[in-house]
Parts: sequence; C-alpha cells; structure tokens
Amino acid sequence: MTIYTARAIEPAVLEQLRDTDDAGRPCVPFVAPEGGDPLRCCLRPVAPGERIALVSYAPLRRWAARMSVSPGAYDEQGPVFIHADPCDGPSGEGYPFARPGALRVLRRYDARGRIAGGRLLEIPRAAGPAFDAALDEAFSDPGVALVHIRAVEYGCFHFEVRRP
Repeated sequence: MTIYTARAIEPAVLEQLRDTDDAGRPCVPFVAPEGGDPLRCCLRPVAPGERIALVSYAPLRRWAARMSVSPGAYDEQGPVFIHADPCDGPSGEGYPFARPGALRVLRRYDARGRIAGGRLLEIPRAAGPAFDAALDEAFSDPGVALVHIRAVEYGCFHFEVRRP
C-alpha cells in the first residue's frame, strides 16, 4: 500500500482534451498497433488494438487556473496518451509505470505554481517505498503543494501527487 495517491487526468479535463488539446489542436484518435505506452486517463499501459489519442496536455496550467495563480514561465505542455473514448479511470493502487531501472524526476511546485525543487529517482524493484520516501522528502517542505512525476527519457508527464 502506498502513502500518496497518483492522480490521473480528471474526467472533465479528458472530455475537453478529446475535443481540443491544450495546444489548440483537434484530437485525432487512432488504434494502437502494439501497445505499451502509458495512458494518463487510467494510469496503465495501452493494450494492442485499443483506440487512443496522443494529445498535448498542460497539467500545471490547469492546476494553476483552478487555484487562481499563474505559473508564469513554468507553464509547460507536452504529449500524453489517453483513451479516445471515456474509460473507467484508474483501477489500482500504487505508483503507475514503475518499471525497475526507469528514471523519473519528481518536480515540486509551490502554491503559486512555481518550481520549488526536484529530485531524480531511479526506480528500484521496491518501487512503492522508494516513491513514498521521495514524496515524503518533497512534502517535508511546507511550501510544496504538488509534485509532478515525469519520465526523464522523454520528459513526459506521468502523474501528479498533491499534498495529503
């Protein structure tokens, strides 16, 4: 059991992204030929033959808008895979996409949406305790409001964890 909750993209946001993404482009669904890519709607890998879309997503911008703050230059958008049609969302606990040996950056943000530090994590076999420890470290700073977990290799956003 993990201490923190890995947050997928919210259903209302997914509905918007399935129309127009955060770069202003229309969603273009396709069938995944091989599978394996990380889905940010349900936090699991794509299965071969699933209907998905690759969309541009700006997680910090959306969070900042809800909080009535501006992330300024820290606003980023990038590609994420989602189901092209509504799905059931995450079905399990734990930290998704936790392949041993993979590199993740845990990027910390304060309540103004500004970067408040970061940490590199090479995922060990016992991924849950390693993520818990890294997130404990992040949230030990009372100024940290949320943490984005990203893949180092591509810089892709994987999921968000908010202060408990």
